[in-house]
Amino acid sequence: MTEKTAENANASMPENIVDRPLVSIITPTYNSADFIEETISSVMKQEYQNWEHIIVDDASTDGTALAVNELISQDSRIKFIQLETNSGAAIARNTAISAAAGRYIAFLDADDLWLPAKLSVQIEYMLRTGASFTFSSYGLIDGSGDKIGSVEVPKKATYNSLLRNNWIGCLTAVYDTEQIGKIKMPLIRKRQDLGLWLRILKQIPQAEGLKETLAMYRVRPGSISHNKVDAARYTWQLYRHVEALPFLYAVYYFSCYALNGLFKTRHKPFRPDLA
Repeated sequence: MTEKTAENANASMPENIVDRPLVSIITPTYNSADFIEETISSVMKQEYQNWEHIIVDDASTDGTALAVNELISQDSRIKFIQLETNSGAAIARNTAISAAAGRYIAFLDADDLWLPAKLSVQIEYMLRTGASFTFSSYGLIDGSGDKIGSVEVPKKATYNSLLRNNWIGCLTAVYDTEQIGKIKMPLIRKRQDLGLWLRILKQIPQAEGLKETLAMYRVRPGSISHNKVDAARYTWQLYRHVEALPFLYAVYYFSCYALNGLFKTRHKPFRPDLA
């Protein structure tokens, strides 16, 4: 594993970052050359400026590394770690979490986007209320960036409610390591983000949802979550083998998950009060 960070001593840094907590942004990449520059750009445009962007490449075979390296020299807050062998998103994300120096851990996948106010709204809310784990509503875009829908979230999510329906979009999640420690994802090929939320919610009563749309999730035919049958299979494995739910409990929660999935559509707003 190799790591590269920008070392531009003359890089201009905003004057107001020193009085705000550092946010570590976790981005795994694999053959993401088509979208990674736009994703990084959405971070660089954040109103909240005290962040580090830790990008872990999972042995891409396209031009992902070249695209990231071109941006590193522009901003000293971008860090790039390259894995020597393809190990999956959980390993990539956990590698970045291990390297994170920030009080807050945030997640952004390599084809998704943040709106400029994302961190400022979310971090200010957490500082003001003392919330240790938050998430927000987000929009849905297609491969060309055109908006095709939205996901509206409830005011809170608990361990049991997430077993029924995962409200927390990975691109919107932020947790406070000062309050709950640095928690990593379970080493499963898929659904590791839900596994992490469940780990956190075993320690705290709830995650708090912000109604404001703060990010854009890109829906692509090749994305992990696009294959609903595959996603369902890994959700069942998470319930049984990671959470170790008794069989009947797993059947109940999986049935809720499957039924809630019927209410979701990429082309219409997803209303939590209908799920």
